[in-house]
Amino acid sequence: MPHFWDGLLVTLQVLAIGSVISFVLGLVWALLMRVPSRWVTWPVGTVTEFVRNTPLLVQLFFLFYVMPEWGLTFSALTTGVIGIGLHYSTYTMQVYRAGIEAVPVGQWEAATALNLPMRRTWTAVILPQAVRRVVPALGNYVIAMLKDTPILMAITVLEMLGEAQLFARETFQFTEPLTVIGVAFIVISYLASLALRALERRLVH
Repeated sequence: MPHFWDGLLVTLQVLAIGSVISFVLGLVWALLMRVPSRWVTWPVGTVTEFVRNTPLLVQLFFLFYVMPEWGLTFSALTTGVIGIGLHYSTYTMQVYRAGIEAVPVGQWEAATALNLPMRRTWTAVILPQAVRRVVPALGNYVIAMLKDTPILMAITVLEMLGEAQLFARETFQFTEPLTVIGVAFIVISYLASLALRALERRLVH
């Protein structure tokens, strides 16, 4: 499989950048949903519900084939990264919301008693505690994103499975490349889970 490493690199790029997008954007959605204004919460809630309840494949097709008609054209890889990051941000949003709501009320009261500015309350008191609580759940979505990367073949992104299929069609050998790809997914998932457990222990202590 001469192009296996190319496919592996693409898969890791999608996973890494897509995870960052989903984590950051998910936090933004969660914070916006706490704004005391329906003019903010209603459109954010509508958009995130729509994205969460439509298939990732449909969203990728929309970004790749429809958006260029509106003047927004990206490469297949960029479209895939944006699509998978946006899709999973609507799930990480719910994780962050749960983490924020799990912070004891006394922490809010203590910040108020100390007369901390709202920005300081969030950055120094609330978010650090909330993030510690949600790392395991966020890690689950990293693994889910990894398993969804083969969907990007639909918009011509040759990640690991795409390269394996290309090799199989050229050589008429299917068992070896697909076995290698299956093992690669298992190894990456395992290493990612170990890294997330280490991060969780570091945050807890």
